[in-house]
Amino acid sequence: MFYNLLVYHHCFTLDYFELAADDHSNKTFKRALMHPVLKNFLAVIVGMLIGGVVNGLLIMNSAAIISPPRGADLTTAEGLTAAMALMEPKHFFVPFLAHALGTLVGAFVTVKIAANYKMPLALLIGLLFLIGGIYSVMTMPSPLWFNVVDLLGAYIPMAWIGAKLAGAKPTSKRRRRSSRSRTGA
Repeated sequence: MFYNLLVYHHCFTLDYFELAADDHSNKTFKRALMHPVLKNFLAVIVGMLIGGVVNGLLIMNSAAIISPPRGADLTTAEGLTAAMALMEPKHFFVPFLAHALGTLVGAFVTVKIAANYKMPLALLIGLLFLIGGIYSVMTMPSPLWFNVVDLLGAYIPMAWIGAKLAGAKPTSKRRRRSSRSRTGA
């Protein structure tokens, strides 16, 4: 018997494959590799992990990108609080970039892995990162202008951009009426 591979997606988003015997046989073999709900759950987990790694790497290397004020010890909460008076707007660029790129990459990865509901899952990544940002604002000292810019610009908009870059489309589609139903025919 000769088997044809009828349905194939690239390796990571392989939903199912179907092998069918030649035309004389009605036998069809289908095997679901991963349930879409499980795949979406794993997409969110992997997106959060990878986005968190991007965020953490940028924060850890922020001193190499923009040096902190002289005499500032940013390794402890007390040192950060004391150094806040010495901080200039340029010192807040890397934390904003870390939050924005972490969210963007997390949403991008989530959309690439997810089976369906790609845009809502990407926005979920943005919401989860936003919750982390709100916690950060509540626990760490920073100027009000930075809190506003960070919370409004680094999370939900970046999740949307990451989803669009990954190819996500809106989930709600309007069904167009056919020309017959409009004319009454």
